[in-house]
Amino acid sequence: MNAPSTHAGLLDPSFVRELEVLRRRLEVRARSGQAGEHLAKRRGGSAEFHEHRSYCAGDDLRRIDWAAYARSGEPVVKVFRAEEDVIARLLCDASASLGMGEPSKLLVARRLAAAIAYMTLADAERAQVVVTAGGAIREHSPSRGRGALAKVLRNLEQIRPGGTTDLASAIDSIVRRSSRPGLLVVLSDFFDPGGVLSALTRASTAGHDVALCQVVTPEEVHPEGEGDWQLEDVETGERIELTLDAAAIDAYSKRFAGLCQQLRSWARSRGGTYVRVRTDESLEEAVRRMVSRSVD
Repeated sequence: MNAPSTHAGLLDPSFVRELEVLRRRLEVRARSGQAGEHLAKRRGGSAEFHEHRSYCAGDDLRRIDWAAYARSGEPVVKVFRAEEDVIARLLCDASASLGMGEPSKLLVARRLAAAIAYMTLADAERAQVVVTAGGAIREHSPSRGRGALAKVLRNLEQIRPGGTTDLASAIDSIVRRSSRPGLLVVLSDFFDPGGVLSALTRASTAGHDVALCQVVTPEEVHPEGEGDWQLEDVETGERIELTLDAAAIDAYSKRFAGLCQQLRSWARSRGGTYVRVRTDESLEEAVRRMVSRSVD
């Protein structure tokens, strides 16, 4: 499926071709329990046969259709349709700090969200965009199937950075409003002083399959420059003056590394996913790590 040309900024054709390969490997561990068209990762039970697809390294050998292999000479596996519904909720942090970078962190976050939405919708499942910025939370209605892609991309394209964020409140709101758990993808730089990890734990406890996508600029990973600076918090407008030297850079680097380690440790302890994405890296590689459920 080719993305509409009006959305080429989020999903260009080469990106879509890569997603078509990767979507077969995306497995959502949480289930909403509603009637739907989730493609089961298991065989048997009440699941209904859906289609064949090409064998991929790592697939369960028991799912190979040996009769079809004998006819065609190409290994294929059986995919079954289960009576379960999957929803991917994409929580996008649109606070002012996400507007930083070239390309901006928000653009990268929106492209990652678009990729996950594409893979979900292409399997006839649902995707929902949730935006938090300026202390407000906006939840778009969930959409299902390939035909809904343009709508979801429009929702993502309309996101603009501004104000502060409260990720913890946004996560708690999603948990409260969710009648069934699903895949919860949080896209943010996680520069939030609130109790984000506690909120993530509540989401995980409620049954959500949580994936953290931390989007950062190269300068945030490896700051450079020396001398006297006046820094302004783009979210609060607060200004501070400081002397940037080797000691200051080292102190910052330790705090940044500590934040990443907290997110990494949380993902490992809760069976979640943590992918740290630099704005200058290949998005295809970031999506591969997301699909393989990496903990960077």
